[in-house]
Amino acid sequence: MRQVTLSAIKREKTGKEVAKKLRKQGLIPAIIYGPDFDPLPIAVKFNELESILHKYKGETLLFSLEFTNGQTSKVQAILKEYQIHPVTDKIIHLDFVAIKEGETISLDIPLEFIGRPVGITRGGLLEILMHDLTIECLPANIPDKIRVDISNLDVGDVLHVKDIKVPEGVKVLDDPEETVVTIVAERGGGEAEEETESTLE
Repeated sequence: MRQVTLSAIKREKTGKEVAKKLRKQGLIPAIIYGPDFDPLPIAVKFNELESILHKYKGETLLFSLEFTNGQTSKVQAILKEYQIHPVTDKIIHLDFVAIKEGETISLDIPLEFIGRPVGITRGGLLEILMHDLTIECLPANIPDKIRVDISNLDVGDVLHVKDIKVPEGVKVLDDPEETVVTIVAERGGGEAEEETESTLE
């Protein structure tokens, strides 16, 4: 997976008022937590994070959070989730999970669907029910994304979690029988026309 460096500062104080002041300064309040890692309140630069997320959109990133307080220290972490402002759509808070080399981690990895299903050319509709998989693996084995070829799916076909091939060293935690993608017949097609004709008769 791709590794990126992001500058960070440790927050001495927390709370709504402190968070508001940070945002006015162009910073995003965040927290780092994880197994054997005491929760650490931090802040990162909004512009720096936005640039990274835009450049590597859709990829799972390993962040090297770099702190400079007299001396430089780093924490390896995965962005677990973030909160968006309902009006401005800007990120207002981040949750990072600290990771250690040699210890497994569970996280959601985006799915990338490849190919045009044959069922679509026959009038079917593509329904995507899952956009990511929850996996468990060592940090070194974390994939950027999981590619899924759906070109052979016909009308009525269903792709389940168990049908997806994942890289070696990766364990899928989702229910194997859960539906990921299906091709359904277009609604209101021939049957609707036949019903209309019989009504007119």
